[in-house]
Amino acid sequence: MFSQAQTIRILSLMMLLALPLSGLTGCSTWMTGGFRDPDVRLVKVDVIKAKLLEQQFLLRFRVDNPNDVSLPVRGLVYTVHLNDVKLASGESSTWFTVPANGHETFDVPVRTNLWRHMKYIVKLLEKPDEPIHYRLEGEVKTGLMFGKSVHLSRNGEIIPGNYIPE
Repeated sequence: MFSQAQTIRILSLMMLLALPLSGLTGCSTWMTGGFRDPDVRLVKVDVIKAKLLEQQFLLRFRVDNPNDVSLPVRGLVYTVHLNDVKLASGESSTWFTVPANGHETFDVPVRTNLWRHMKYIVKLLEKPDEPIHYRLEGEVKTGLMFGKSVHLSRNGEIIPGNYIPE
C-alpha cells in the first residue's frame, strides 16, 4: 500500500492533470469550428474631462455573443479615429463573461491629448450638423485557457450636434 504522503502526491498529480482538461468543455465549440465571432460595437463616447492638454473619455462597448455557450472575454486592444485623427488607442484588461446568445456592455476609460489636432477638431465642430466619420479597429481577446483573438473593424458617423448641449 501507499503511505499517506504518497497518496496525497498521487491525488495531487491526478488533479493537476485533470484541471486543464476540465476547462476544455466550454472551448469545444472553438475546436470543432462551430464558434461564431462575437459582434463588438462602440455604442457611446462620453467626455469626462476636457482640459487643454488632456482629455478624458469613457468608451462604452457592447459585445453580442451569437454562440450557444457563454463567452469569456479577457480584454480588448483598440484604436479609435475621428476622420483621420487618432482619438485614442490602448488596451483594456477587463475580464467578464457574455452569456450564451446574450450581450454585455463594458466601459473603457481613455486619456488622450488632442492639442496638436485642436484646429482641425474646432473646424469639424463649426458645422455641428455635419457628420464626422469614425473608425474603430481592434481585437477582442476571448477564452480562458485556449484564447482566440477576434479582429474587429467598424466604421460609422456621428453628428456632433447630437452630443453638444444647448
